[in-house]
Amino acid sequence: MALRTGVTRVLFWDIDGTLVSTARAGVFALEEAARQVCGVEVDFASLRTAGLTDWEVALLSIETAGREPTPEAASAFLRVYERHLPERLHWRKGTVLAGVSDALDELSGRPDVSNLLLTGNTRAGARAKLRHYGLAGYFEDGAFCEDGDDRAAIAHRALALARERAEGAVDPDHVVVIGDTPYDVRCGLAIGARTLGVASGSYSEADLVHSGAWTTLPHLPPAGELLRLLGLPAGER
Repeated sequence: MALRTGVTRVLFWDIDGTLVSTARAGVFALEEAARQVCGVEVDFASLRTAGLTDWEVALLSIETAGREPTPEAASAFLRVYERHLPERLHWRKGTVLAGVSDALDELSGRPDVSNLLLTGNTRAGARAKLRHYGLAGYFEDGAFCEDGDDRAAIAHRALALARERAEGAVDPDHVVVIGDTPYDVRCGLAIGARTLGVASGSYSEADLVHSGAWTTLPHLPPAGELLRLLGLPAGER
């Protein structure tokens, strides 16, 4: 069921598994962080990180490396990870996911759409990925993982940003979180927004439905279909 037309849509986009697949190239940056911060070699290839914030990934990585996952260690770990991520993204052939470029081209520059990021990546990590895959110019700003954050905190910061940019109230009924994990759905629920769950990552549509997504799809739909789903008319540039 589409949203009602006639109002600005605030679209909060996740990155990994929603916009891009890095083919897990970030694992190489995690391994470098483990070497520098924990002093050990660790194979993180099987580490399940989908939907976790970078802060949570850092804590899990440190624990996997056999060290105490303190906040200080996690912060140091993330700084090393951020330094090495841009280079390590070249080590695997990742991709912009199907439908993403067309959808962003269609939504970009519309007066009735605000495209923002809502991601568990740190700001530096998000910037590295979006630049690497040529998507940085599509997003006005966003809410990112800061040290110690959980997903709900990021979601509330995202909503506050949207309100600040709108210079007033933002109706949660007109806010849509677009993501590929139950964690993204929980972000939407935390701020009273709807979540469009796309099963383009490691979670199925059934997983997303069970977590409470407003609508689920196997992948991001063609631009025209996405506009209809969001209740947006064509040709509003």
